[in-house]
Amino acid sequence: MTGEDKQMKPANQRGAARLGAVQALYQMDIAGSGVLEVVAEYEAHRLGQEVDGETYLKADASWFRSIVAGVVRDQTKIDPMIRAALQDDWSLSRMDSTVRAILRAGTFELIERKDVPIAVIVTEYVEIAQAFFPDDEPKLVNAVLDRIAKQVRAPAQK
Repeated sequence: MTGEDKQMKPANQRGAARLGAVQALYQMDIAGSGVLEVVAEYEAHRLGQEVDGETYLKADASWFRSIVAGVVRDQTKIDPMIRAALQDDWSLSRMDSTVRAILRAGTFELIERKDVPIAVIVTEYVEIAQAFFPDDEPKLVNAVLDRIAKQVRAPAQK
């Protein structure tokens, strides 16, 4: 199987959609851009395109849209869950914007995409964190998403 064949798998298109969603959420956080503007820009100019010499993988556009729009829609529910899963000395507002975007997207999927196994969601977002950060941030993403998964997916086990 060639690399091109791998890129066309639906799972890989979802992975690309997750990465695009994290980047879009980051851009919205930093630039204060609106959701419609950012989604339109990514779909028209980034997902599956070449930008500044970087080729973006073909992404599942509806998955991308659902993550970005869902995080924006449910942010008042998502952020308190992340805050509760952080250690006492961490605050969401002081956290790196990329980590915040990763945690928001991952938390959204854990809540809304019950059809996707916890391990898939956590692994995908840890890998995104590893693409941006070498050390502690991927561990933080793993720990926080794991705590949230236990809370939202298995409340009867408490």
